[in-house]
Amino acid sequence: MSKFAQVFGVAKPVIGMVHIGALPGAPLYDAQGGPQALLDGARRDLLALQAAGFDAVMFGNENDRPYEFEVDTASTATMAWIIGALRSEITVPFGVNVLWDPMSTVALAAATGARFVREIFTGTYASDMGPWTPDAGKAMRYRNSLGAKDVAMLYNVSAEFAHSLDQRPLPDRARSAVFSSIPDAVLVSGQITGEAAKMEDLEAVKRAVTDVPVMANTGVKHATIGDILRIADGCVVGSALKVDGHTWNAVDPDRAADFMAKARAARGGQ
Repeated sequence: MSKFAQVFGVAKPVIGMVHIGALPGAPLYDAQGGPQALLDGARRDLLALQAAGFDAVMFGNENDRPYEFEVDTASTATMAWIIGALRSEITVPFGVNVLWDPMSTVALAAATGARFVREIFTGTYASDMGPWTPDAGKAMRYRNSLGAKDVAMLYNVSAEFAHSLDQRPLPDRARSAVFSSIPDAVLVSGQITGEAAKMEDLEAVKRAVTDVPVMANTGVKHATIGDILRIADGCVVGSALKVDGHTWNAVDPDRAADFMAKARAARGGQ
């Protein structure tokens, strides 16, 4: 059984995002609310996603804008504290993503017992944050050195907020990443958070990559989940589940439940 199947235990898993508020040191951090407000918000969203029946959840620091390639130690430490405080309430597989720092993401997974991570591990990009050159080999070896070999690595191969300097078509870059970097899944994204990947990109990567699952990573909506799951092997969703569909709002329990009802219908009732 693949690591992907071991982690999620369901065909075409749907991962709901727990977008933690801006962390200490970030420009948007709410110092008055402090870490307790971050914990309260994460708990609220976690419980709403679990009640809606999501297959897994992923904790991310989406609010830490402007993003960094080497995040402040306080960001990772605070995320670890929040996840640790919620650990007894988490009833589904969970993952982590520290934008845009593969090493901190891997460290956070090892510290919290996360089952999977999502990051940009491969490629070379011109981005809003400057030149972007992640190192998959370094991140994978770091994971193993921390005794976390069972953590599944989800590779986002079409970076948000960036343009690939690699002129190969996206399907070729995805196929090459699978061969050279051993991901447990490949993720296809749109240009920014909440913006859908082009359907033709998702289809092309799915045709090119036959060894590992291919997931839709951004902009999945209630109206498109059926079409997406006919192609992809699962998806990550955040913005569509929020109040009014706005990324920075809290998870709306009704929107989340409706989304999962549509996802289960697309999976044949499972």
